[in-house]
Amino acid sequence: MKEEVYCIEGMTCAACSSAVERVTRRMEGVERSDVNLTTNKMTIVYQEDQVTPEQIIAKVEKTGYGIKPYIPEPSAEAAAPLHPEKPAKEDHSARNNLIGAVILTVALLYISMGQMFAWKLPVPAFLDMNLYPTNFALTQLLLSIPILYFGRRFFTGGLKALFHRNPNMDSLVAIGSGCSFLYSLILTYQIPDNPMLAHHLYYESAAVVITFIMVGKYLEGNSRKKTKGAIEKLMALAPDTALLLDNGSLLEVPTSSLKVGDRVLVRPGARIPLDGTVLEGSGGVDESMLTGESLPVEKTPGSSVIGGSVSYNGALTVQIERVGADTTLAKIIRIVEDAQGKKAPISKIADRVAGVFVPVVIAIAAAAALIWALAGQDASFILRVFTAVLVIACPCALGLATPTAIMVGTGLGASNGILIRSGEALEQIHKADVVLLDKTGTVTEGKPQVAEIITDGDAHQLLGMAASVETLSDHPLAKAITLRGEQEQAPSYPVSGFENLSGKGIRAELILESVPHPILVGNRRLMEESGIKLEKLSEHASRLSRQGQTPMYVALDGILQGIISVADVIKETSREAIADLQKMGVRVVLLTGDNSAAAGYIGEQVAADEVISEVLPEDKAAIVQRFQGEGHVVMMVGDGINDAPALVQADIGASIGSGSDIAIESGDLVLMKSDLKDIGRAFRLSKYTIRNIKQNLFWAFCYNTIGIPIAAGVLFPFNGMLLDPMFAGLAMSLSSVCVVLNALRLRAKKL
Repeated sequence: MKEEVYCIEGMTCAACSSAVERVTRRMEGVERSDVNLTTNKMTIVYQEDQVTPEQIIAKVEKTGYGIKPYIPEPSAEAAAPLHPEKPAKEDHSARNNLIGAVILTVALLYISMGQMFAWKLPVPAFLDMNLYPTNFALTQLLLSIPILYFGRRFFTGGLKALFHRNPNMDSLVAIGSGCSFLYSLILTYQIPDNPMLAHHLYYESAAVVITFIMVGKYLEGNSRKKTKGAIEKLMALAPDTALLLDNGSLLEVPTSSLKVGDRVLVRPGARIPLDGTVLEGSGGVDESMLTGESLPVEKTPGSSVIGGSVSYNGALTVQIERVGADTTLAKIIRIVEDAQGKKAPISKIADRVAGVFVPVVIAIAAAAALIWALAGQDASFILRVFTAVLVIACPCALGLATPTAIMVGTGLGASNGILIRSGEALEQIHKADVVLLDKTGTVTEGKPQVAEIITDGDAHQLLGMAASVETLSDHPLAKAITLRGEQEQAPSYPVSGFENLSGKGIRAELILESVPHPILVGNRRLMEESGIKLEKLSEHASRLSRQGQTPMYVALDGILQGIISVADVIKETSREAIADLQKMGVRVVLLTGDNSAAAGYIGEQVAADEVISEVLPEDKAAIVQRFQGEGHVVMMVGDGINDAPALVQADIGASIGSGSDIAIESGDLVLMKSDLKDIGRAFRLSKYTIRNIKQNLFWAFCYNTIGIPIAAGVLFPFNGMLLDPMFAGLAMSLSSVCVVLNALRLRAKKL
């Protein structure tokens, strides 16, 4: 199977995207084809031995739309969007066309409608509809022609789609407006014989419909650009230039020219160009735009830095480790773009309706016209009904309802350090009723730290003695003690005769006042083999073991001095995060490989609903299956490394891991800050987004359900109400703008 992305050109409404989906899905060998109206892209999955890219392109072009493969650029800045932006030249032309259409439309409405009010608006005598009806008609004709030219894309695109038997929104506008214009043109030729026909012209309807829809499309386009704000902000993070250190000299070079291994200088307040490692210098780095973490992260030599983050208060020398599409920023943008291109299941409702909507509307318009003709109405009345039904029913709002909300929702998530891979995942998150939490690295920090120091003497001195010895070891437990010694500025002592005893600990000599003293730092087995008496601290050691901590004994001159316990400590926010989920009615289950006593202690500390202990990594997927078999929607939260099978098995897999490569590549959900509280935020984001989509769909369906019957003249027999085509065009445009503006409300939500 092969997955490819194509840019589709010429789509204007849900009927367009539905048509492209329909013809590509029918191709033998195509497993999936999703077309996103908002981003103008198609994601297609197919079997290479049955379908070729040339066949796909030919099939779409035969439908009447332009298509070209999406080719991502490999440069550092080119985590480029998957949607093709219109060139500035095209935007400028569209704006000029709109301005011209609006000016001429105002003049046309003044001349055509101004004389129909009880108080007539002043017009030159030669344009008086009663005195010079031919002049009146010809002037409207001359004003209408350039307006229709400015809106020619509705006719070229609409008639082309109709010709290819895939009518769309433009087809409805073209038919409705074209019929009104041709009808008026025929009457214009008959005015010399029957001056009263000047009262039955529809030039203003034909032209004003086009102008109103152009205005609506322009406003809609501006609003839709705002939905891409998060992506554009992310793309703007990569600086254009960097300061390259080359043989002692400093050169300003384009970021795109940097290679792996290059060294760059990042001054205070400047952006780090690409992912790398700090070689020299220290200081805080603001990673908020990438991880959502508001506080600067302290960086020292050896620390990893992310391209696009800002050096807060220190100059850093950074060695570049990743460039182009391999950088964290590029991967984040790609994930967010992919999510915005993939459809949520809820969108299938709109897709199914849009697929048959336009042909049905044309049928309704024709049926309404026929019924009123049989009822004895004149051609003018029938044309108004026919045009109004066609224009008001355009399914733009229907096609925008889902993708705009998903774009804003995923963008809001990204700005809070929550990356969501697909619309389907976004829809599923809030449905989860069981959350399984891997303990290590998820509920806990994932690296050992000193938890307790137990001694009858000076704890500070005990830590200093142990840290002095452990400095010479690379063991994770040793590093935890050494780090704690540095943090507390514990005293440091010279060490000699260092001996690393595998699986037991360390034997050495500590130099105190120039005198060597034998010292042991290690586990119970080392102490017992060395004849050290442990009775006075045995109860403390047992308690620490029950709590999942590792007691490290320290003995000097053959006498036990104390215990330094090392443990993977619980994150500060874990308990609060679990309580937040429980308030939402979610059952929280802790998974750990610890023994039952240690697991129970951790579970009690974080107030988990259930604890499952002594779980091997390969067993986690089976536990997910068990909960799914009981009818639960399961979210699995892990560090994205050894939890991969469970993350894939779960309904929603959430990777947590400070933006590590593996975390970014795993799961449906990536929590960049490694903060469990982001799970609750993701639940709220999902709920807000789906509620917004439902509001949009309700508005779109409700609008068409009410609008079409009124346009068809259902109310006319009761109160004489008949919808004018130009007001139908205005209503249609406003419905699309309202849907997009409603989606933009999500940006103000607090997670």
